[in-house]
Amino acid sequence: MPSFSHEITDFWSASFAGDVLASADRFTVTVNSDLEEDSPAMVLHTAENGVRAVLSPGLAAALSPTTGQGLTEAALRQALSNAGIVLNGADNLFYFTEADKAVLLRETSSDHVRALTTEDAAAFAQFQGSASEEDLDAAYVELDHWLVYGAFYGDRLVCAASMYPWQERQIADLGVLTLASDRGRGHARKVVRAISRAAHERGYQPQYRCQLDNHASVALAGAAGLTLFGQWEAPSEEG
Repeated sequence: MPSFSHEITDFWSASFAGDVLASADRFTVTVNSDLEEDSPAMVLHTAENGVRAVLSPGLAAALSPTTGQGLTEAALRQALSNAGIVLNGADNLFYFTEADKAVLLRETSSDHVRALTTEDAAAFAQFQGSASEEDLDAAYVELDHWLVYGAFYGDRLVCAASMYPWQERQIADLGVLTLASDRGRGHARKVVRAISRAAHERGYQPQYRCQLDNHASVALAGAAGLTLFGQWEAPSEEG
């Protein structure tokens, strides 16, 4: 199995820790009082541990007529649906393994890739103006985030990535966007590796998330040297 940082494995283990409500056939349900009311259930699927679900105490009590040691994943999902809990489509979770992190930290950035600051506001505004609203919303790349990197083609910003600390842990969530006219030239791979190296140097683990059916983003994660950790589901804001 791939070896990931303890910061990553400990975070996800703690997120799904709690009193065991049901466990069988690589499917485990726990009850965790730390879950917030607006996110009373989560599901995580990893190759190592199978499918894990965690419920808030209130939700577990509400589902008690349908839960127990014979609970299956299908039955739980149906119970959540009946309770009006809608889970977002699963996110792939990608991280650097410890071995790949060591390789990354020995690299240097390409000449046309660098950190962005407020002095790049005009170039960043032009970049955003050249992207579609759909791409901007999906990538969530902002100049005022904790870390921001970009790739230039001449004096034109063509790819940008930004990070922000995630859930008060030493994990930095990553978004990346390349202008449609400049894709396929390796810009995103170089920017993702540059910003990830900067995050590691600051003691943070880069986290790359994307939907399962976003094949271009999945391919980018692999090209940038990240490894799939698992698939995570949380309640939809519309749920």
